[in-house]
Amino acid sequence: MTRTVRKAVFPVAGLGTRFLPATKAIPKEMLPVVDKPVIQYGFEEAIAAGVEHFIFVTSRGKTALEDHFDRHFELEETLARRGKTAELEALHKWQPRLGQVSFVRQPEPLGLGHAVLCAKDLVGDEPFAVLLPDDVVQAAPSCLAQMVAAYPGGNMLAVMDVPREQTRRYGVLAPGRRDGALVEITGLVEKPDPAEAPSTLSVIGRYILDGAIFGYLERQERGAGGEIQLTDAIARMIGTMPSNGFQFAGRRFDCGDRLGFLEANIAFAAADPALGPAFRALLKRYAREF
Repeated sequence: MTRTVRKAVFPVAGLGTRFLPATKAIPKEMLPVVDKPVIQYGFEEAIAAGVEHFIFVTSRGKTALEDHFDRHFELEETLARRGKTAELEALHKWQPRLGQVSFVRQPEPLGLGHAVLCAKDLVGDEPFAVLLPDDVVQAAPSCLAQMVAAYPGGNMLAVMDVPREQTRRYGVLAPGRRDGALVEITGLVEKPDPAEAPSTLSVIGRYILDGAIFGYLERQERGAGGEIQLTDAIARMIGTMPSNGFQFAGRRFDCGDRLGFLEANIAFAAADPALGPAFRALLKRYAREF
């Protein structure tokens, strides 16, 4: 049964230290994958899933991100005056409507669970999505659209299989019954040692969460790294409502990592209808040189 998911939360308060010095003055979410900033991929994914209200949890130094989702009248007037209708239409295609975007500050870096908690008053008690912009997913339909179509209520987490030695980097499921792409969650461990990981099904940065999670996050209980972990709150809710992993169809790129960011640029450039043929030829030329 399809459940309506009207709101999406984007935690974007991180400093992006892995990309210094590029991120000294530019938010990491504004680094481009081909011709779009990383944040726009998640934003467009949410639009494709039917989301109507976009909530960004920011911090100091993120004004460029806010400007990106605002109107730029001088730019639009210049494009119109110069007859650049294709560029103008492309700009209007994804720009949010009045009142669709909200920004709230995370006052201190206390973890993903704390960042989500900062959005409580804007979300209310309804089901909502959380998208981590570092995770860019190449999929059609979009990863979140797949999740919304399959959402049975409760908490749903996008998952993928990873090599066992990488489980220490993820939240990992203890899986139960399987029903197509849905996997029952019987347990959830944050960043386990590979020898102790209950499976290799690992959580990526796409969630649909029941509004009841805010009550668990408000306890401010610290987990791995001394932070308020979102996965810990989800784990405590297992048994109180449906809890499922969702094995999405698509390719996920970790754009919070330099190599993953470069891979995303390659994959999206190669798939671009206009850029792809020339870019693939360029790749072949460089491949011969290495």
